[in-house]
This record gives sequence, C-alpha cells and structure tokens, in this order.
Amino acid sequence: MKAFIFDLNGTMINDMEFHLDGWHSMLNKLGARMSREEVRGHMYGKNEELLVRIFGKDRFSLPEMLDIAHQKEMAYQEAFRPHLELIAGLPDFLRAAAAKGISMGIGSAANNFNISYVLDNLHLRPFFKAIVSAEDVTTSKPDPEVFLKCAAALNVAPADCIVFEDAPKGVEAALNAGMEAIALTTMHTREEFAPYTNIRAFVADYHDPVLQQLLTV
Repeated sequence: MKAFIFDLNGTMINDMEFHLDGWHSMLNKLGARMSREEVRGHMYGKNEELLVRIFGKDRFSLPEMLDIAHQKEMAYQEAFRPHLELIAGLPDFLRAAAAKGISMGIGSAANNFNISYVLDNLHLRPFFKAIVSAEDVTTSKPDPEVFLKCAAALNVAPADCIVFEDAPKGVEAALNAGMEAIALTTMHTREEFAPYTNIRAFVADYHDPVLQQLLTV
C-alpha cells in the first residue's frame, strides 16, 4: 500500500466513551431524555448533524449548534486530558510506516479544534502529510468525500490506500471510496461491521501481528 489514512477518535486514541459521556450529558441538558446507549447510536458525522438528527433541523440555529458543540468539546477535552495517549502499539506503527516511506493522512469527522488537541499535545504532526476534518467536507461519512480528499492531498489513488477505522459508518465510507479498511474494535463489535466487504482485518490495537504485513514492501 502507498498510503494509510487514519480516522482519529476511537482509531488513534481510545476516547469514544468520553465523547459519549459528553454528548449524553449535553443532550439531556437540552431535553433529549436519551439513554447512554441511545446516544451511542448517533455517534457519527459532524456535531451539527448529530444535533439535527436528534432535535430536528429547526430547533437550533447554526451558531447555536456550534456553541453547543464547542461546550461539549471543551468538557470532553478536560475529562480526557489525563488519559490522552495513542492506542497501544500505534507509536511504533507510525514510526515503522514513516521509515518505509508510506504516506499518512487523517480523515476524520472531528473538527480541527479536537484534531489539533490530539496532534499538538502528542507531537504527531510530522507523521501526517494531509489532514481532512469536518470543516473540510460537505458530506460526512458514510459519504466517501473525506477519504477521497485525503487521498488526493496525498497524491495517491484510492485503491492504494488503507483506511483505519473504528466505526461501521467509517468503514462504509472507505468502501464507498474504493478503499480497504482495518477495523479497530474499540467501540463496536465485529458483528456490527458484518455488511462491509472491504475489511482486511479486525484488530484490538496496533500490536496485532497482521499489521506487520502492511509494512512489507
């Protein structure tokens, strides 16, 4: 493979339960009356899209949604900061991929505020030649836009990219982009990925020996 494209949350850092806590608290403050598991089913796409799915398109203006999302992200970052670290094995995997000359990018539904929070605190920017965030796309996953833009920025054909994802919608976006995927089981079970035919392997973390095959030239 010529390029690796990483989702961020749940794929590079194991933080999705903290995002879930943040949204569960915020949505119920806004009157949603949802269980934690009900909220889990909405944990994909842009923050504004999540709010529209739950409350309808006329409940909040765009500035209101951006403010709500920012409050949630501030709470998430504060809660997660003591736990901020890469998923096990990823530091060595990134260094090995860089040594092999494999181009790497990030294609995430996270906003730049949260992407910068991770990359800058963990000093990861030198590894990534392309970063495509929620602000850079018109349509969220499972639309392939985020991954296709990332591949274009890396100057690599979609078929030569492997996507690392933790969410079924993300794997579906990779499939729609014509890319294979490695599925991390940090947030979802293997059964939840059953509809998708583009998964090369399931891994719990980056120590899995199957990933060494991707580094073989």
